[in-house]
Amino acid sequence: MRPSKRAADEMRPVTLERNVARYAEGSCLVRFGETHVLCTASLEDKPPQWLRGQGRGWVTAEYSMLPRATQTRTRREVTSGKPSGRTQEIQRLIGRSLRAVVDLQALGERQIVVDCDVLQADGGTRTAAITGGWVALHECLKWMHGRSMIRDLPLRDHVAAVSCGIHQGLPVLDLDYVEDSAAHTDANFVLTGAGHLVEVQATAEGATFTEEQLGQLLGLARKGIGELIALQKAAVG
Repeated sequence: MRPSKRAADEMRPVTLERNVARYAEGSCLVRFGETHVLCTASLEDKPPQWLRGQGRGWVTAEYSMLPRATQTRTRREVTSGKPSGRTQEIQRLIGRSLRAVVDLQALGERQIVVDCDVLQADGGTRTAAITGGWVALHECLKWMHGRSMIRDLPLRDHVAAVSCGIHQGLPVLDLDYVEDSAAHTDANFVLTGAGHLVEVQATAEGATFTEEQLGQLLGLARKGIGELIALQKAAVG
């Protein structure tokens, strides 16, 4: 039995609440159980400097964790002058995941920045950020379309993410912190609505894992992401 009493293939309760930030072009408050992430999408009417003059846009992401998102206070990274290696890795993952389903040419010479701020952390913050970030991005693009800034929504597909792992010898879906901190194998999967792989991160934390076990984790991820994409569809109407 899992510490949370969930079945091996059972997600935590997930909610996607859009339009929660008054000033952002798109926003979503995503909850994976006790992990809560505020995602906002902001439009900038110019691309990054290195992309100017190429006739296409860009989607990027920034990620941060509030000081009391965890049980003990974490120092704000701004006080150290630069984001940590973990933060940089996570925000690059979020950006890659969202760009995988966007037609950047159709976006025009503009940039959308998706900010993902962890209000409360209980495992799976990066996967929640990707899932909620897609909703915020969709709302921003819909805002642009409503103002005739783009002809069509330049979204090719949905994208969502979920964590999986091997906890006490059992492959399980959507790890919370108690499981994540004790898992022998920790993996994150990012998939599109069509079921195509965007990224797989899998690490042997306490013991190595087999190809068969990796396949079992992928099977769990496909089930969980299918549920998440259904929630995305319901959220954006």
